[in-house]
Amino acid sequence: MIVHTEKREVAPWPQNLALDPELIERALKLSGEKTKKAAVTRALEEFIANRSQKRLADLMGKLEWDRSYNYKAERTRR
Repeated sequence: MIVHTEKREVAPWPQNLALDPELIERALKLSGEKTKKAAVTRALEEFIANRSQKRLADLMGKLEWDRSYNYKAERTRR
């Protein structure tokens, strides 16, 4: 799976979270990240990406398609 990351500004206030130490250790080992912060950031990015993909997959069969739309016609160069 490919996860695209981008640099974000750091929050201007301290972020203190009470996280399960065993989960953090497992995340560090599985992710290969060197720091807890990097492992948590990566886990959050992957969680968001997975949920976004699931929402798209949930739409399968629920959208109505215009059968007359010719997508190949849109590909021709003019």
